[in-house]
Amino acid sequence: MRLNDLQLDGDDVYWIEGRPGEGGRCVVVRHREGRCEDVLPQPFSARTSVHEYGGGAMLAAGGSVYFSNSPDRRLYVIAPGSTPEPLTPDLGDVRFADIEVDALRAHLLAVVEDHRGSTVVNDVRAIPLQGGEPQSIVSGNDFYSNPRVSPDGSRLAWLTWNQPNMPWDGTELWLAELDGDGRPRNSRQVGGGPGESIFQPAWSPGGVLHFVSDRTGWWNLYRLDGDLVHAVAPMEADCGLPAWIFGLRTFACLDGGGVALAVDRDGIWALGTVPPDSSAWTALDLPYTSFNGGLGASGGQIAFTGGGMRETSSVVTVDLEDGAHRVLRRSSTLELDEGLLSAPTAITFPGWEGATAHAFYYAPR
Repeated sequence: MRLNDLQLDGDDVYWIEGRPGEGGRCVVVRHREGRCEDVLPQPFSARTSVHEYGGGAMLAAGGSVYFSNSPDRRLYVIAPGSTPEPLTPDLGDVRFADIEVDALRAHLLAVVEDHRGSTVVNDVRAIPLQGGEPQSIVSGNDFYSNPRVSPDGSRLAWLTWNQPNMPWDGTELWLAELDGDGRPRNSRQVGGGPGESIFQPAWSPGGVLHFVSDRTGWWNLYRLDGDLVHAVAPMEADCGLPAWIFGLRTFACLDGGGVALAVDRDGIWALGTVPPDSSAWTALDLPYTSFNGGLGASGGQIAFTGGGMRETSSVVTVDLEDGAHRVLRRSSTLELDEGLLSAPTAITFPGWEGATAHAFYYAPR
C-alpha cells in the first residue's frame, strides 16, 4: 500500500491508503482509541490530480473529513457519524487540492486547477462549508500551494510561482490580512523569489508563521517575527523536500512552543525536536531513516510516515514524554530475513566535469 497525507485531528491520526487490492482506490483511514477504521466507504476515492501529481487530497479538522473525490473531482465532507456529502457542484474538469479551513468565516480554502477554458487556470478559491460555488480569492500567477489561515483567522499565507520555475527552484511566500468576507488585503511578499525555494509555510499555535527556505543553500527552518526572518535551527542539512505533490510536511509546531523537525543528512533522515527559545535540534531514538513528507503533532504526540533500512514504510506515533514509538499501520506485512538485507552507506566521489556525486553503497552480504 501507499501511505500518504498523514494528519492529526486532536488525538486521532488520519492518513490515506492507496490500495492495489481495491484497484488503486485511495481510502481515508483513522486511528482512534487503539484501532484503525476506514472513514471512506466504497466507491469513494480521496485523490486529486492538481498539477497532475496531486497530493493534499484530504483534510481532517474538527471531527470532519474533507476530501477530493477522484471519480467526479468534487469536494465532499464526512461529518461525524454521517456519510459523504458533496460541497461543490458538478463543475466538470475542475480539480481541488491542499484544503484548509477558514473556521471564522465558515469557508474551505483550496488550490484549484480549472481546465474548462482554452487555458488552464490555477488559483486559490473559497468554498462555503455548507456547500456552493467556489469563489476565487487569490489569482494571477501560474501556480499556487499551501494556503494557510492563522489560528485567529486574521491572516492568510500562501506560496506561488511562475513558469519556468518548479517549486524547488524559486517560489514566493505571501502574507495578507483577511477581511470580513475572507478576502486578502494589504498583501505583501515576505520571502522567496526566483532563486529561493520556500517550502511548507505553517502557523504555530501562537500565530507565528514558520517556513522552510533554501536561502543558504540548505533547506532550513525559519520563523517570521514581524518583518524579520529568524533561523530556527540553522544546520548544514536539509529540512525540506522537492514539492512534487501537495501536502508534504517535514516539521510540525508543538503545543509547548517547540518544533518537531525531520532532517536529511547525506540522504539519511532523522526525526528530532527543537525546544522553545533554542536552536538545538535533538534527534529522537528511532529506527527510521526515510520520511515521505507526512508529519504532524498534537498534544503530546508526533505522528509520521516513514521507513528504515529494516523497517517498511509505516504510520508511526511517538510519545513526546517518554520517546516511545508505536506502529499504527505498515505498508506491507511481508517478512524478510535480515540476513538478506544490506545496510547502505552514504558516499561521495568525483563526478562528471568536476562535480561531486552522491550515492548509497550497499555492500554485498
